Amino acid sequence: MDKGKFVISLDSELMWGVRDSQTKEYYGQNILGVKPAINEMLKIFMCYNINATFAIVGLLFHETKDEIFNNIPNVIPNYKNKKLSPYFSMNNEIGNNEQDDPYFFGSSCITNIRQYPNHEIATHTYCHYYCMEEGQNKEQFEQDLNKALEVALEKNISIKSIIFPRNQTNIEYLDICKKYGIKSYRGNEKGVIYSSKSYEKETVLLRILRLIDSYFNLTGYHCYDTNEIKKSYPFNIPSSRFLRPYSSKLFLLEKLKLMRIKKAMTYAAKNNLVYHLWWHPHNFGVNLEQNIAMLNDILCHYKNLNNKYNFESITMSDLSNELIK
Repeated sequence: MDKGKFVISLDSELMWGVRDSQTKEYYGQNILGVKPAINEMLKIFMCYNINATFAIVGLLFHETKDEIFNNIPNVIPNYKNKKLSPYFSMNNEIGNNEQDDPYFFGSSCITNIRQYPNHEIATHTYCHYYCMEEGQNKEQFEQDLNKALEVALEKNISIKSIIFPRNQTNIEYLDICKKYGIKSYRGNEKGVIYSSKSYEKETVLLRILRLIDSYFNLTGYHCYDTNEIKKSYPFNIPSSRFLRPYSSKLFLLEKLKLMRIKKAMTYAAKNNLVYHLWWHPHNFGVNLEQNIAMLNDILCHYKNLNNKYNFESITMSDLSNELIK
């Protein structure tokens, strides 16, 4: 590869992704802020000629409650912890449509993203499927993935990339992804603090170490050589950094966070490597002005690297297509 690649991916899930661990009262404002956040992100992406990958939960493709209930897969995840599955309580939780219930419906966001054809729509599974939780299995995952691709295709969207919820990359399921035409996925950063694990195996210490690593370089730049990425298929285009949202409590560390990201981007640009930045749109749902200013700072740095080193913004599927050649 003769130039570095800048990959941005966003995990779009609304309340389907946080419902099991966060309540509407605690996280509701973030969810309600998703639509204006996506609007602002699309504007700034266009400004800097960014090509982003939006991984979207399949349930968000539906416009009504009836559509959701008419599209429940024949086999659903049988988690030991039933709270992880949306299917057992959705009848009492969700409204009739997006106007009635903006927490669980988001088809307007998909319509908005599709107005910018340079972006990719990927899958975040159909029901925000957790691939490493106890009780679920390969058959259940295959049913979920098949349904996610089916509802997308009904909207004339062909899915070629997947981002696993909670970054639970189960390598035993990659053959299923390949079977259904998935070319790439976002793996985790290398290192024990970032390895895939079930939610119950997450510890406070691991979360603290990841938080510290966002501001201070504990684990390296996490930039990747495409020769390594090409060794397996579907291609693992690993995460380099989760873009943590603006925090008033950690205000004094904001510059360190941005410096950490920009130094790694520069390293990738100079050495023709891949740098992969990701976040959730709902992370920008509050403090939108500060978060967009932060993103503008990062993308301004990208533009400088693009001009100086030909650093290129690219979607996961477009990078996969280049690697196949």
